[in-house]
Amino acid sequence: QTISIARAGITTVLNSRTSVLAAANPPSGRYDDLETAQDNIDLQTTILSRFDLIFIVKDVRLYDQDKLIASHIIKVHANAGAVSKDTDATDRENWLKRYIEYCRGHYKPRLSDAAAKMLQNNYVRIRQQMRQQANESGDSPAIPITVRQLEAIIRLSESIAKMRLSSIATEEHVTEALRLFNVSTMDAARSGIAEQISLTPEMRQVETQIKRRMGIGI
Repeated sequence: QTISIARAGITTVLNSRTSVLAAANPPSGRYDDLETAQDNIDLQTTILSRFDLIFIVKDVRLYDQDKLIASHIIKVHANAGAVSKDTDATDRENWLKRYIEYCRGHYKPRLSDAAAKMLQNNYVRIRQQMRQQANESGDSPAIPITVRQLEAIIRLSESIAKMRLSSIATEEHVTEALRLFNVSTMDAARSGIAEQISLTPEMRQVETQIKRRMGIGI
């Protein structure tokens, strides 16, 4: 993967040999299902378009889930600095590292003709869906679907093929990459109840009054 730079009269292409994992909070501190995706994400589209996958993680108050999370965090702190005696877990971790190194070093998959055609058709379909959604709502999408997203799906397809020790990225790999893209970035772009209903001025006024009296997520 490369990154193009055109600044101060310098135009060049540099190698980008790193992955970026980022996290951010909504402006109100909690994700508000009554707001649009644009209001909840509140980041420049030029930044969002550079991420291959975007996930919305909500802090849902569920007793069993909260108990599991609390138990895990307590165990992490209780065992901090302790030497692990679980040799099986260590062996599995080392095996996984060796497997990843082997995949990265021995396989450089490329899209097959059928997979490339399938990817092209799905990219055009997704663009049309987002254009239709923008026309109906009157707002631009929170996450733009551009050539960057097409390149992201290509990278995902090739990575899945690499994990399966395949030298060719097939339609099966593209299907899985599209599934991952749909349950992450596309769901994030469509999130927010305001994308699905049309609020009248009176409804928005009532919503504003309720928000003043109640915290989000209560």
